[in-house]
Amino acid sequence: MKKVLALALVASISLVACGSDASTEVVETTVMEEVAANDIVAVASSTEGFSTLVAALSAAGLVETLQGEGPFTVFAPTDDAFAALPAGLLEKLLLPENIGVLTAILTYHVVAGKVMSTDATTGDAATVEGSTLALDTMSGVKVNDAMVIAADVEASNGVIHVIDKVLVPPTVDLASL
Repeated sequence: MKKVLALALVASISLVACGSDASTEVVETTVMEEVAANDIVAVASSTEGFSTLVAALSAAGLVETLQGEGPFTVFAPTDDAFAALPAGLLEKLLLPENIGVLTAILTYHVVAGKVMSTDATTGDAATVEGSTLALDTMSGVKVNDAMVIAADVEASNGVIHVIDKVLVPPTVDLASL
């Protein structure tokens, strides 16, 4: 009887040990998936105040790009910044025939590499769109005429700096829309 109990105890311990390895793998996989899922688009999607930006990224076909490896620095306009655009402009930008203009505007908000606010210096920064942004770090951080209102929102593939205005590259003529 003692041998049967001892054998049952060893079998139980073995099953528990095997079970803990499996659950450890599941937890590790889940954590890795969560880290990978916290890319720039996921962070913007899960943060209040960026629904217009996320919709615009989707319309322009830029979601996959900003879910990529990066790293990217995104100067992200808030919903209020988009709402401050002239009446009807956002609706025009979202039309299929204006996707090129929308893409230019959105990529003008993106700088290659991860630039934290503490690393930013006054000067020009090249954008993915091809033009440059003027950074001013004298009192806070200013990008062209937009203020950074929340800095260093980290993502797995870069960083987001929240700005209070939509930036328009010098190559875009909004009056032509």
